[in-house]
Amino acid sequence: MLSTPILLTLLSIAVLLFLVLKIKLPAFMALLIVSIGFGLSVGMAPDIVIDAIKDGMGGTLGFVAVVVGLGAMMGALLEHSGGVQAISSTLLKRFGADKSQYALGLIGFLIAIPVFFDIAFIILMPVLLGLQQKTKKPLVFFAIPLLAGLAATHAFIPPTPGPIAVADILNADLGWVIAFGAIAGLPATLVGGPILAKKLASLHTFQPEQTNMLYSDVISVDDVKNPIGFIPAMAAILLPLVFILASTLTKMNLTEGVSPSITEQIILFIGHPFIALLIGCLLSWYFIGVRRGVETSTLRDAMVKAMEPAGIVVLVTGAGGVFKQILITSGAGADLAALLQANALPLVAFAFVVAGIVRVAQGSATVAMITAAGLTAPVAETLGIQGPHLALLVIAIASGATILSHVNDSGFWLVSRYLGLDEAQTLKSWTVSTTLIGVVSFIVVSLLWIIV
Repeated sequence: MLSTPILLTLLSIAVLLFLVLKIKLPAFMALLIVSIGFGLSVGMAPDIVIDAIKDGMGGTLGFVAVVVGLGAMMGALLEHSGGVQAISSTLLKRFGADKSQYALGLIGFLIAIPVFFDIAFIILMPVLLGLQQKTKKPLVFFAIPLLAGLAATHAFIPPTPGPIAVADILNADLGWVIAFGAIAGLPATLVGGPILAKKLASLHTFQPEQTNMLYSDVISVDDVKNPIGFIPAMAAILLPLVFILASTLTKMNLTEGVSPSITEQIILFIGHPFIALLIGCLLSWYFIGVRRGVETSTLRDAMVKAMEPAGIVVLVTGAGGVFKQILITSGAGADLAALLQANALPLVAFAFVVAGIVRVAQGSATVAMITAAGLTAPVAETLGIQGPHLALLVIAIASGATILSHVNDSGFWLVSRYLGLDEAQTLKSWTVSTTLIGVVSFIVVSLLWIIV
């Protein structure tokens, strides 16, 4: 029989979905209301509820706000320097026209590390249209691989907001998250991108002459003056990630009780996400901005503008941290852990299923990830989950939050709008792609859960 805290936890999820879907409240407000209501309903004193809100919000934002903000600014610098076009054109030349769908999958996977999903997609639309005109193949043949790469990285690889937020709520090491995100994301991109695209191109549902109706909305490659080359663009993306991974590897080799050497201390310092991304931002600002002759005021305006969408994500993440803290303080997390143990349900499967349910119900991958993280974190803490397994939980949640993008997801309409697809065609292409990405990545995570 389910305990009262667990029943109230399930009721809280239902209320959260009701507030978001029916009442149309912003997710930030809905999460706060549900957290407060849950705390009071399980008998927490009002002052304890308030303290939990402060601790949950402050503890989460102290990390997420810095990382998401710096990541967004790096993306803006790469976008305005022509780095997106440099990477796409170079990889397409290397792969050739015959294997362009594989190049597009890889392009999407790399570009989405610093650049938000929708921005990267819009910037690269001229590349897709150019390939369609040359080959006379359906647009989805080129678009789905690109979209799959963008979606996978957007969900799995920091410093994109989703995995950053979930990693912080679960207290997972970002180096492990990056490593496992790549291991799970690349095969997921392959299956949900190029392999699916070949099948879709053979269907009569998608005609070669079909094209997008919004070409005027697409950013032109010619808008970027004096664009950077492939190597500087890749360096801007990968340098912070290399620092973070180096820090993780250094931590693994530290001997307990022995003070780290000066070299190890330096690596640990510059490999902290704050410092790694700050260094990346400063180097990008100078080398792909100032040295190219771009006015500092232009760079500043681009970086500040990039903070606007990041701010929304940061607030929702903070509210997710509040939900987690309420569950921990109330003891509901311990009850949920006991239930999972009694029914022999693996925590990694629980994380995937919860994220998937919330994703399908309300559409937003970010809200699904934050909600699932809030429920999973206290259970992981109670069960003593540590190290790499925490990072695997992050990817499991991201996998569940990726599946079945449909009509209640803004990404569904973005894809439909720019590819000129009707609802049925978008369901057969984009929805299938996101589902394959989520399922394949979860299979990889499940195998790693056993092996690691």
